[in-house]
Amino acid sequence: MPERVCYTKASSFLTLVLISLLYTCSRSFTPTDNYLVNCGSSGNTLVGTRLFVGDANLTSKTLSAPKGIIANTTTNSVASFDSPSLYQTARIFTNPSSYSFQIQQQGRHFIRLHFYPFVYQNYDLSTAKFNVSTQDITLLASFDGKNISGPMLKEYLVNITRGSLTLSFVPFSNLAFVNAIEVVSVPDNLILDSAQTINPLSQYNGLSGQAFETVYRVNMGIPKVTPDNDTLWRTWVPDMGFLQNQDLTQWVSTDSKLHFVEGLATQESAPSIVYSTATELASSNTSTVGAKFNMTWQFDLQEGYTYMLRFHFCDIVSKSAGQLIFDVYVGPWAVLTDFELSSLTYNSLATPLFEDFILSAKDSTSKLSISIGPSKIVNVQPDGILNGLEIFKFDGISGTSTIVGHEGSRISLGAVLGIVGAGVILLVVIVVMLGAIRKRRLEKQRSSKIWTPFSVNGLTNSQSLTRSSNATTLTLGGQNGSLGYRFGFSVLLEATNHFDENWVIGVGGFGKVYKGTLRDGTRVAVKRGNTKSHQGINEFRTEIELLSRLRHRHLVSLVGYCDERNEMILVYEYMENGTLKSHLYGSGLPFLTWKQRLEICIGSARGLHYLHTGFAKAIIHRDVKSANILLDENLMAKVADFGLSKTGPELDQTHVSTAVKGSFGYLDPEYFRRQQLTEKSDVYSFGVVLLEVLCARPVIDPTLPKDMVNLAEWAMKYIRKRELIQIVDPKIAASIRPDSLRKFGETAEKCLADNGSERPNMGDVLWHLEYALQLQDVELDESGVNSIKLIAGASHELEPDLVPPPAESLDLDTEEEEDDAKLNDIPDVSMRRVFSQLIKHEGR
Repeated sequence: MPERVCYTKASSFLTLVLISLLYTCSRSFTPTDNYLVNCGSSGNTLVGTRLFVGDANLTSKTLSAPKGIIANTTTNSVASFDSPSLYQTARIFTNPSSYSFQIQQQGRHFIRLHFYPFVYQNYDLSTAKFNVSTQDITLLASFDGKNISGPMLKEYLVNITRGSLTLSFVPFSNLAFVNAIEVVSVPDNLILDSAQTINPLSQYNGLSGQAFETVYRVNMGIPKVTPDNDTLWRTWVPDMGFLQNQDLTQWVSTDSKLHFVEGLATQESAPSIVYSTATELASSNTSTVGAKFNMTWQFDLQEGYTYMLRFHFCDIVSKSAGQLIFDVYVGPWAVLTDFELSSLTYNSLATPLFEDFILSAKDSTSKLSISIGPSKIVNVQPDGILNGLEIFKFDGISGTSTIVGHEGSRISLGAVLGIVGAGVILLVVIVVMLGAIRKRRLEKQRSSKIWTPFSVNGLTNSQSLTRSSNATTLTLGGQNGSLGYRFGFSVLLEATNHFDENWVIGVGGFGKVYKGTLRDGTRVAVKRGNTKSHQGINEFRTEIELLSRLRHRHLVSLVGYCDERNEMILVYEYMENGTLKSHLYGSGLPFLTWKQRLEICIGSARGLHYLHTGFAKAIIHRDVKSANILLDENLMAKVADFGLSKTGPELDQTHVSTAVKGSFGYLDPEYFRRQQLTEKSDVYSFGVVLLEVLCARPVIDPTLPKDMVNLAEWAMKYIRKRELIQIVDPKIAASIRPDSLRKFGETAEKCLADNGSERPNMGDVLWHLEYALQLQDVELDESGVNSIKLIAGASHELEPDLVPPPAESLDLDTEEEEDDAKLNDIPDVSMRRVFSQLIKHEGR
């Protein structure tokens, strides 16, 4: 448990200095593009540890400065500022002018503009009014020097998709100016693609293409964090100026080491000093136990804009996991209820994470309150913390007409055209909606017993054929021949004994899974979406779209779905033996033999190989893990849970650029770094599963010594030393033949290669696993030589890089599967076998 320190507003200045020095930033990120320009200066200027280049005599090929008037002011006039040397000089423009930067690495960049108006000769910079823009977006519109009372920093986070950046300054009447410019590349995954909207609570996608303006960046607690203490050179101001009632709060800090965990926050998300300090509800003091109040911050915003709010959390106050539970509010809306940090950090304390929310333009007001309050759960100690907060502004659209941040009027030609276009579109939508309502009423009058099929393939009524009876509605049609069996909610209530909690057989990010029995005796697994889940309609739709056209004995079959009453329920074939994970550790089930484990791995690999190769474009699972490999009554493995799956790249592309999704511990590090998804990401995750099968332990176990916490990192050390037998599950260690273990270890090692290009495809993985099984079952002939080595004699023991997999290992496994593969090519019948028993039995 990290030691924490509580301190009040009267704490000594020395304490703050020591905390600041303790977390002086050690650079873990080196930007590819790092342009620091001191405008109007003829010499270079050192600001902290960063060197700003004067643009007066600039001759660099990668950076060109415009002509303009070089201006300066006295040292005394800027002496009280942070970084005073940046504001002592400026470049003045009386005509449209621009800086040009050569971009070496496309992607996310900070653009920072420094302004301080002073009087130089006949030029009063406070009278300046101008626009600042890039080739794609307007950063500042009608920016007025009169609104600047002191040094001002405007920061933008933009996605640069070309090899150069042109930063243009266009005076409105007489002049424009700038004191300093920063253009610095940052990790692309600093902003994720999706976040949760606030009103209503749902998922917002498309953030990766947005441009943002930083409005506030606040370190809860103290001290102020300067650029030299931040890996991305950001400034974090203390929260005391925003707190509404400081008497209800206390500032806390820790000097213990933080645990940055893959898949959660990094030191680029926020520096360690932000996560090591926090503002906490004072109700945690023994003098006020039982008190019920919120701590609240208030921020000034511009109405009519969409905002992204990023909350930074790190539990530095608890003595053990599960103690810190609280609520988070944005304005009048509760965005996190009964929020428990340790549930997201695998019960690890002092582990940084962040949560993103979108406040829509219709809900943004001039005053925004952010509150942390105690949970309403009985017998929970009133408490709550917040470590940091960032507020970004954006318009919710991207393109050449976007105005990210500005002063004054926001009406432009693009906006006018947009309004006119929106009006036309709205009129058309209204006409279409009225027609649809009229048509629906007529259809309802003709037959009130026919359901409207869930449109998972964008089908129109002319594209689908609906057969109805008193019992069922089955929709056939679409380009893929997709079928979707739609259950009535009452049927699933009956099947699951009204979703009896005693019938729960699993819990995941989407919701709970219940065992159930249909009226005809068919056993099913019913996955009911949680309305509070961060996942939702996208995962629901993806699962139906994919499983309605997938047909393979090693993929879990979709039986149907239900979307009545705003429910999102998926019904699958029942897998009697549950998850592979439950048979490896933590459940007390009988252990699996080595041969059984090999067969399970082979079956899973066949299912994934089919996903990757069975269609014109690969299907990438994105969440391969032991909990998503299910076992039937014969322990045959089937891959499940396709909610995060994504179609692979086009034939002329190498990857799909997308936000990082998956499960912590199984996530491909290359995919995490680059946000570039390929089939090899599934291969990496499957490599982790292989180690899980071999060692029978969790992929992440915070209770173990540091070097053993991550299974992949720990096991790879033994694989490279050829000492794999030392970490094998003791229950099976004595039964594994050395050659089989060696081949299995080599396969896992290749799957876990750092670079995706060095990993095998799933067809190769499948073949090597089958070979490992043959080595386990090998029999010696009369001369004492095993038959496998005789077959492989000419191939030097079948070196995997030299011998291609035999053609038969890539088939669908049995003649029955070959028939199924042919059946899969016939429109409208690819799931006929799955639904054959259901058409006659289940009612609405």
